[in-house]
Amino acid sequence: MKTIILKIALITAISFSTFANADDDKKYRWRLAETWGPNFPIFGDATKNMAAMVKKMSNGRLIIQIDSSNKHKSALGIFDFVKQGQYQMGHSASYYWKGKDFNTMFFTTMPFGMTAPEQYAWFYYGGGMELMKEVYDKYGIMSFPGGNTGNQMGGWFRKEINTVEDLKGLKMRIPGFAGEVLAKLGAKPTNIPSGELYTALERNTIDALEWVGPSLDLRMGFHKIAPFYYTGWHEPATELQFMVNEKAFKSLPEDLQNILTVAMKAAAYDMYAQSMHESGVNLAKLQEDYPNVKIRSFPKAVMTEIQAANAQLLSEFANKDPLTKKILHSIYDYQDQIRPWTNFSDRAYLDNFDSKSN
Repeated sequence: MKTIILKIALITAISFSTFANADDDKKYRWRLAETWGPNFPIFGDATKNMAAMVKKMSNGRLIIQIDSSNKHKSALGIFDFVKQGQYQMGHSASYYWKGKDFNTMFFTTMPFGMTAPEQYAWFYYGGGMELMKEVYDKYGIMSFPGGNTGNQMGGWFRKEINTVEDLKGLKMRIPGFAGEVLAKLGAKPTNIPSGELYTALERNTIDALEWVGPSLDLRMGFHKIAPFYYTGWHEPATELQFMVNEKAFKSLPEDLQNILTVAMKAAAYDMYAQSMHESGVNLAKLQEDYPNVKIRSFPKAVMTEIQAANAQLLSEFANKDPLTKKILHSIYDYQDQIRPWTNFSDRAYLDNFDSKSN
């Protein structure tokens, strides 16, 4: 798969590039800071794949060194690293920056929002990239899709969730808009870097957490502590991000700008495919090797309350800021436009498949 992706990326880069500076032998050495620890699977693979493609396509003229969180010591400091030019690039998730700019949050995912294919369509053909540029321009940062996990699981819980009352006072690691929703229902959301999650759960610093899904959760060991594993609602298409310092990007020759852009796009898609594969593999392993894990969906009454809180918050936040309103209208207008096709295609296919197999 990676070989095929690389070949496609190379062909695309050649077709996009004017190669006006292809005879420039100057070497450019960049550094990328990532939120993840060293050799972190899937997420870390995306950065390595991108850097390898850039090196190959540029014939070594652009080399990108990757510094993981153990090196730069600030898993959630990537925004500032790139903004200040300390690093030319970063790899993280846009919703981590909601404390800096609330509008960054919407470019990762939204509760009850678009699926990954729908969201990619919105980014590249529905105005999402332009809105993301409008948000990040003021910080001198360029933001690009950086790999999608697909639909994420709703989280690991020590105790079963039977009513909305069970959410009150619940200390849960859950970032983004979903944290705002659960807070409205009485929970106590927090954000904790991935490397600290197991310890926080083990030491009762938190009562529950969501991370990704079977693709990554199983190897984290959460099932040893929290036996209830809930299906998702909060992150139907979690898109990571590549961040690039705008001044650094503009200092590159045009052909290297094109190569970098194509490599980021190819690495992002490859991460989505890898996430899908690993989730299937690890779900089977989870069900076979750990029968004590109880996979649940939240009760309908709980989901009704969550959806109501989500809708109310969307309305409140849209009225606070014109740009927030513009982004939210774009997301949900596009979702309304694209969802009928998803229903006619994927949902109808799966429903037909299920009926034939029963």
